[in-house]
Amino acid sequence: MANWLVGKVALVTGAGSGIGRAAAQKFAQEGAKVIVADIAEDGGNETVHVIREAGGEATFIKADVSQAKEVEALISRTVDIYGRLDCALNNAGIDGSYAPIADYSEADFDRVIGINLKGVWLCMKYEVRQMLKQGGGAIVNTSSVSGLIGYPGITAYTASKHAVAGLTKTVALEYATAGIRVNAVCPGVIETPITERIARDPQVKAELLARQPVHRFGTPQEVANAIVWLCSDEASFMTGVPMPVDGGWVAL
Repeated sequence: MANWLVGKVALVTGAGSGIGRAAAQKFAQEGAKVIVADIAEDGGNETVHVIREAGGEATFIKADVSQAKEVEALISRTVDIYGRLDCALNNAGIDGSYAPIADYSEADFDRVIGINLKGVWLCMKYEVRQMLKQGGGAIVNTSSVSGLIGYPGITAYTASKHAVAGLTKTVALEYATAGIRVNAVCPGVIETPITERIARDPQVKAELLARQPVHRFGTPQEVANAIVWLCSDEASFMTGVPMPVDGGWVAL
């Protein structure tokens, strides 16, 4: 352990499972006090339990990132509990429906955009306000390889993740001289509950593996390593970057 984040406070949304849980654990391993945020109480509390069992410090806060009042309250409670906010991973997201655009419902589109894009926008809005008071901070947003390339059948998800990449670049430029760095990770196919669900079909799993030059899926821990590094001083000259963590997918 490098102890990159001793004395820091980190917030992770969507921390009840998958990449969010792995990132929350990694933040704690590197010395940060962690706010575990999720709409799913059981998953969030389990993440806190895992962190505490390993000797780390963490607190769960339930929050729906698509709701401005809940996001504002999340940041306020984070500061009330730990006194500041140094690092934030805006990771909460859903995959939504799988259908070509002609068959995709407006309700499903609005739901995906509301969580994946508006949720990130709201989180950054209130995170940046707090970080400006402190004189700096580091934010990482979870985009996707689908934020860098197209993928048929997931129009809302692809649109939301492209938008997150663009939002990341814009906010990075807005606060580049204020000591706030903003980057994004763009995971490929990672062993998460979403992947487990969609890869139950052997044909789908084979198709996904065929897109991986390394011939395997990534692990949440591998993405978490990149996230925490981006939040550390080791990445002090990096901002505005949508960084693939994809086993070489977008290099094809």
